[in-house]
Amino acid sequence: MSREMHQIDDDPKPRMSRFSLGKPSSDPEPVRREASMEPDEEFQENAGFSELRPESGFPEQAAQSRSSRREAVIEEASRSRSGFRMDKLFVQVLTSVIGVGVITATLFSLWMPGSLMPGNLQNKVAQAANPSQAEALGTSSEPAELPRGFPARKIGIVVGHRGSDSGAVCSNGLTELEVNSNIATFVQMKLIDMGYDVELLDEFDSRLRDYQAGLLLSIHTDSCDYINDSATGFKVAAALSETKSANSNRLVQCVADRYANITGLRYHYQSVTNDMTRYHAFVEIDPNTTAGIIEVGFLNLDQDILTSKPELLADGIVAGIKCYMENEGVSDPGIRP
Repeated sequence: MSREMHQIDDDPKPRMSRFSLGKPSSDPEPVRREASMEPDEEFQENAGFSELRPESGFPEQAAQSRSSRREAVIEEASRSRSGFRMDKLFVQVLTSVIGVGVITATLFSLWMPGSLMPGNLQNKVAQAANPSQAEALGTSSEPAELPRGFPARKIGIVVGHRGSDSGAVCSNGLTELEVNSNIATFVQMKLIDMGYDVELLDEFDSRLRDYQAGLLLSIHTDSCDYINDSATGFKVAAALSETKSANSNRLVQCVADRYANITGLRYHYQSVTNDMTRYHAFVEIDPNTTAGIIEVGFLNLDQDILTSKPELLADGIVAGIKCYMENEGVSDPGIRP
């Protein structure tokens, strides 16, 4: 006998036979509902995946598909956040590196003394930073305005020690006065040929009192004694004057530049003494007269050129005077006054 036609005692509930005409059970038959979109599917649709639909016929595949799409969205968002963090970190690192570089360069430039820069590097750095300043250094400034009737074309040459003593005397009998006189004579002749009014003066010449001229230059020679191997070359100094400081600096630059180029002697500015900067004639002459003094060389190591080529040394002095009087520029404006 079939189970469908008879009630089985061990069934928990009596069931109707499929052939029975009785009333249907009061329990409502389950209603089949359409598959609704789950929250994660709604998130995916808003994220731009609205074209994807779960396959209702394969629940497991649909779940796997939803899970894969959710993981892809999360991974894409993670990559975007990671890329943003990397960009931000790169900008911060770059900014820090630039800041450290600027600070380091500033501290180095403040610490670096100009004396450590070789040759004319210090002048070149200044020229690169300020071209207008470089142009001003390369071209001499205009001479100071002189009183009406002032003899601007007049030049006085003091022959060192003349009329007073012989100056330094070397072991071979050579005297400083002899060297000074030979060079001064050539200087006077050459300047007169150029059209200047030139006169030679003694060391303590009475005419030095309130002496008026466009320039006064005293010619001397350094010691006969051996000092060291560096005691060679020439020295130039100008009168220390507040009213003519520009003129004095330009005179030193002109004479040092031209004399060094023509004679080949080294500018030995390190050994300029107070006796040169405070030379007695500087306080005797008229305040409008620019004045300077030159030690043409050392009687010891430079004796050969001093005695055999006095005219060459005169050419160097004349070129320096012309540079000053005619307001010429100098090849090295960084020459120490």
